[in-house]
Amino acid sequence: MTVQVFINLKAKQLSYFVRAYWDRRIPYREVDLYFWDTMEEWHQLRDRNKQPFSAKERVFWHLLHQVHFWSEQKLLDDPFLRSELQTCVDYLEGDGQYPLDCIGIRP
Repeated sequence: MTVQVFINLKAKQLSYFVRAYWDRRIPYREVDLYFWDTMEEWHQLRDRNKQPFSAKERVFWHLLHQVHFWSEQKLLDDPFLRSELQTCVDYLEGDGQYPLDCIGIRP
């Protein structure tokens, strides 16, 4: 599997998990489990550091880090943070522009 294929697959999943959490259809622990599963799968990917970055990959890593870094309540209640993350979700889904303050790097 290439990095591009991995990111395309995982970006759809991440968008789903973030939206489902915001809509209170899933608990935060499901988002956290998704984070750890993704990290494990990423580290099993061969030649990942020899393949180029894409804008989508940068947004993916940025969003994944943010949902892991911030508290459950802040992710739900902070309108500024939520707006910033919504921009990332929209971009990953192909419906938005590249987020301006996106600093996503590979783990």
